[in-house]
Amino acid sequence: MSCWDCSCFRQTTVDSITLESHSEASIQQYLVEELPPQWAPPTHRGEARPTLSCNASHYQLQVELGKGFNNLTSVYLARHTPTGRMVTARLTDLENCSDEHLSILQNEVVLTQFFRHPNILTFWNVFSAGSRLWVITPFKAYGSASHLLRTCFPEGMSEALIAHILYGAIQGLNYLHKNDCIHRNVKASHILISGEGSISLAGLNRIYCMVCSGQKSNVAYEFPNFSTSVLPWLSPELLRQDMHGYNVKSDIYSVGITACELASGCAPFQYMHRTQMLLQKLKGSASCPLDASYFPCGDSRLKNSRSGVDSGIGESVLTSAMTGTMTSERLQTPASKTFTPTFRNFVELCLQQEPEERPSASCLLNHAFFKQVKEQNLCSLLPQLPHTRQPVPSMPPGTVRKQQYYLAVGKHVDWTF
Repeated sequence: MSCWDCSCFRQTTVDSITLESHSEASIQQYLVEELPPQWAPPTHRGEARPTLSCNASHYQLQVELGKGFNNLTSVYLARHTPTGRMVTARLTDLENCSDEHLSILQNEVVLTQFFRHPNILTFWNVFSAGSRLWVITPFKAYGSASHLLRTCFPEGMSEALIAHILYGAIQGLNYLHKNDCIHRNVKASHILISGEGSISLAGLNRIYCMVCSGQKSNVAYEFPNFSTSVLPWLSPELLRQDMHGYNVKSDIYSVGITACELASGCAPFQYMHRTQMLLQKLKGSASCPLDASYFPCGDSRLKNSRSGVDSGIGESVLTSAMTGTMTSERLQTPASKTFTPTFRNFVELCLQQEPEERPSASCLLNHAFFKQVKEQNLCSLLPQLPHTRQPVPSMPPGTVRKQQYYLAVGKHVDWTF
């Protein structure tokens, strides 16, 4: 019996803190013991896991949202015909998967079956049909935070919106860390937003569990073969690949880079030459990555984008939307913006050179940056989704045909994972 046929798969005006002054007292001025309820960002319990069938013929594929996993996976908006529920269907061609790809898939599917948290992307159903692995997940109408940047906020989001998005993502990250898992893939394209405003952390195919054979390790030494497109988000200790290893604090560094990405419209280091980026990260810098010096001029960014080294949309999307969203606005150096001291402090704490100096995920949730977020629904900060223009004709299972997405929030919705 194949491992994919196993039953477990079928279950459904203050100066910001600089790198030279990290005393405990200076850090604590931005951290609070408990967020007052009236200031806490709204949380979402998440949608209950429905009972969906494991029959591929029960899913009508309607729109191709993106590709990924070395073009082995296609992601579709689909309709579950017995219930009429709209879902996302992720189809992976197992025949062309290498042993490494199969190992990554197996690790992701097995671990995510145990996750139960409203801020972690839920796998509603996993089954095989022929040579394809089907993964059914909730449909997220707003797509990823990266998609929102490209279509609605090319110059970066407001701090209020950033706080809402990061608060949900860090809640999911805190859950993973408490369960001894390192995400290793935190970035804006892996933060998904539903039509109701709930936040889900995706990109779970690089998760590393620090418990092996009943023994828990405090340090990880596994250094997977990361795609070059994800390198700007990785921590210095992960990039060094030395005997010191890394731990859950490497995810905190990625949160800091993601915060800069949401604030400026693109990630620091994203358009740097890879050697220059590695040197900058390994030696550290006294300046904050929110500064415009981390974003080269438009010509440099255009050259890197055309080279295919990093399209700016993550390693998993290869749709025609790339050419439509790389507008002239996105190829300009981010406009000079003024950020609050609490936000700058939040970023600087996350990007400490030494992992021990970075706060934990649970500590970050009590940061003053989230205290300033007033009670308001996340959807009030997002563009309104229009009504569907017309019903979308269904596609038979396995058909690899692209159709225009029918939500006018963007001509295409890039779905990354």
